[in-house]
Amino acid sequence: MPTDVHAFEARATDADLDDLRARLAAARLPEAETVHGAAPGPARWDQGVPLADLADVVNYWRTGYDWRSFEKRLDRIGQFRTTIDDLGIHFLHRRSARADATPLILTHGWPGSVAEFVDVVDELADPENADAPAFHVVVPSLPGFGYSDKPATTGWGTEKIAAAWVELMGRLGYDKFLAHGGDWGGVITTLLGGRFPEHVLGIHTTFAAGPPGFTTDGLTALEREWVEHTRDFWHHRAAYAKQQATRPQTVGYSLVDSPVGLLAWILDKFAEWSDTEDSPFETISRDRVLDDVTLYWQTRTGASAARIYYESHNSLDPDLRVDVPSAITTYPRNIEKYPRPWARERYRQIVRWRSPETGGHFPSLEVPEYFVKDLQEGLAAVLAANR
Repeated sequence: MPTDVHAFEARATDADLDDLRARLAAARLPEAETVHGAAPGPARWDQGVPLADLADVVNYWRTGYDWRSFEKRLDRIGQFRTTIDDLGIHFLHRRSARADATPLILTHGWPGSVAEFVDVVDELADPENADAPAFHVVVPSLPGFGYSDKPATTGWGTEKIAAAWVELMGRLGYDKFLAHGGDWGGVITTLLGGRFPEHVLGIHTTFAAGPPGFTTDGLTALEREWVEHTRDFWHHRAAYAKQQATRPQTVGYSLVDSPVGLLAWILDKFAEWSDTEDSPFETISRDRVLDDVTLYWQTRTGASAARIYYESHNSLDPDLRVDVPSAITTYPRNIEKYPRPWARERYRQIVRWRSPETGGHFPSLEVPEYFVKDLQEGLAAVLAANR
């Protein structure tokens, strides 16, 4: 079985970039949305991405955005590939200069990618504050995402991915490591802590799903709000997840063939799930969103990435328990928020719990400085619990 790890570079061809610009120039857009009130505010987005906003981003994507800059940033961090269970896995790997650094794997979700973590890797590996912990940072692309291969058969769900991450870290010489993730990355991080305690020193997650079946009795007013918000999300705002869990191939044709369709599908989530009042660009730059969207476009992964829902939707084992030290941060505008009494039924050793005042589903992009500090402090508490 091949276990080699080799350096990797990706370069979009000039023809591919020209094709993208031509498709953007020839895009057929629908008429404007019919919503009440055009003033800035959430109501503008009631039917999804407003036409004016999308047209503005499409124009910038075609005339101002620089994909080559993002390629260079990935190269500076360090890109690699290896084959696990016959599937090529792409990952970023930045070793710290510090002798006391601890290995750390960061796992993204959907509609994210390794682009979520590009801005925070350097500070995590070699922090300016000498008292902050340092990490050897590994950021893999999920199967079917980015420069990882697209699975040709079923089976690549979150359980198999977690096992693959243990194999990946072992190949890099990291027999014991820390793990962080949100969204699908949070599920995978939870599985890493629960299934592989002999390898995982502890975890930090922004997605701490308690097991099902609890009542709201005894919860604080804020915790009840969280429960209502999460219930409302799954009842009224999760059509995208049902679509990708049941018919990923159907929506995949549009996501792979139309850059505007792909942009709208992903931008809608950046808008709805970020801690902003009117536009995701209040906290996240257009370039960062387009780094992510263009990565999906260049790798033709709109369909293959959607299939993680088909493989794993609602599949987290209700009996799974995490006994390794866990640090949990619940951002106020995240899409799923679970009360601490529920979370601690699954995560048996919560060593740090934070609920900051700002931030949403993409904290490494929305509040990167806070995200790094929170991750450093959370993982420091995890490491202290191991001593």
